[in-house]
Amino acid sequence: MNQVVDKPLSINDISAMKRRGEKITCLTAYDASFAAVIDKAGIDILLVGDSLGMVVQGHSTTLPVTIEDMVYHTRCVSRVRKRAYIIADMPFMTYSAPDLAAKSAAQLLQAGGAHMVKLEGAKIDCVRFLVDQGIPVCGHLGLLPQSIHQFGAYSVQGKEPQDAQKIREDAQQLQQAGASMLILECVPATLAKEISLESSIPVIGIGAGVGCDGQVLVLYDLLNIGVGKRPRFSKNFMTGNNGVEEAIKAYHQAVKNVEFPGSEHSF
Repeated sequence: MNQVVDKPLSINDISAMKRRGEKITCLTAYDASFAAVIDKAGIDILLVGDSLGMVVQGHSTTLPVTIEDMVYHTRCVSRVRKRAYIIADMPFMTYSAPDLAAKSAAQLLQAGGAHMVKLEGAKIDCVRFLVDQGIPVCGHLGLLPQSIHQFGAYSVQGKEPQDAQKIREDAQQLQQAGASMLILECVPATLAKEISLESSIPVIGIGAGVGCDGQVLVLYDLLNIGVGKRPRFSKNFMTGNNGVEEAIKAYHQAVKNVEFPGSEHSF
């Protein structure tokens, strides 16, 4: 049974959801109006993603997004948040070294109002340093949008045994370094489920199957709007629902009731 929490959520509340087997809901948010609707609908986590570079700014990748962009959009979201936990992405090349990572994270927490920062890849030294400074960190493995030029395409990661093992090892190292949460993007559902079971921290999936501790989607994909093609792992929740708020509530309930994602949204 889902537990209703009226007070603002903390990382302790999110971790408790994993321990009691309650699925965690997360959506991206980039502005005050949408953030207020998402928060009111009961979504547990607001992710201010650098995906704003594509869905808000119109870029073809997330690479042009700056720390100033992220602080601005995080501040817009945090001003109206009442309950949800806020995670902000660290943009490209703002965490290439521990000192730079700390400076960037401080801006997102102090000026932006984030509660946690998210960085892509197994940046173990940066994660450990941030945690040592009292900064909560969310890791991100699998498909890494900031590394798109290295990957060559937005494709499923971890299909080969050696690649799957590398993701599992990276997940363990991130947790050992002090990461409080992990996002797995576009990895096989069986691999994501194994990592979720092995991890004591919450594992949030996007295109990673129903076996994760929670799910995240880009808001605009859920609403079937945007400049690009909606990814296979997403779902148009506007279908059959009367308006944005109903669509968000439908997503929230579908995740909580383990009805989304289905096999057609997984790899």
